[in-house]
Amino acid sequence: MKIFIVLAHPEPRSFNGALFDTAVDTLRGAGHEVATSDLYRMGFDPVSSRRNFTTVHDPDYLKLQAEELHASEHAGFAPEVEAELAKMEAADLMIWQFPLWWFGLPAILKGWVDRVFAMGRTYGGGHIYETGKFRGRRALLSLTTGGPQPAYERGGFNGDLDAILRPIQRGMLAFEGYSVLAPQVHFGAARVDAAQRKAWLDAWARRLRAIEREQPIEVGTY
Repeated sequence: MKIFIVLAHPEPRSFNGALFDTAVDTLRGAGHEVATSDLYRMGFDPVSSRRNFTTVHDPDYLKLQAEELHASEHAGFAPEVEAELAKMEAADLMIWQFPLWWFGLPAILKGWVDRVFAMGRTYGGGHIYETGKFRGRRALLSLTTGGPQPAYERGGFNGDLDAILRPIQRGMLAFEGYSVLAPQVHFGAARVDAAQRKAWLDAWARRLRAIEREQPIEVGTY
């Protein structure tokens, strides 16, 4: 398979960094072709502006979706955006590796979505959800939390993790047509010892070696 892994963590020696490295090494070792985007090390700019484009549709008023449609029709995406689009379009499986911050994506990853999930190129024209342009592709969230697992269960003080992740898994990934695999979640990663982190990394590697056989989960609107 062709696999694209996006890392959003500012510290390469973090547990997120270790999960990213484990994924890259394991998947390449299994014979897969792996492309990566380490957003912090790349210095990826998460702020949308006219810099997203080399073309101009309306010079007097910036409406991003209109400019995205125009850029899609005229090969008009800026090189840094086009490079990410190309990795995404080539991949059979996309993995996002990130810490859950404030019940959502780190700003750099959300900004990556804002710039790369471009109307006309990755969705639009009736191509959403079941008819999405990435239908037949799969996506997987791998994340860490600050709190323990009971805090993210239904009735826990942070609430149901499935509900927290729904805007990402349904509103971003499934919206684009992806089939979503069960998230890989490591709860309270900063609060466990080295032995537990190693066990988690070993389990992550085992899962990835069998990832081709996994079935998607339901990420409905409920």
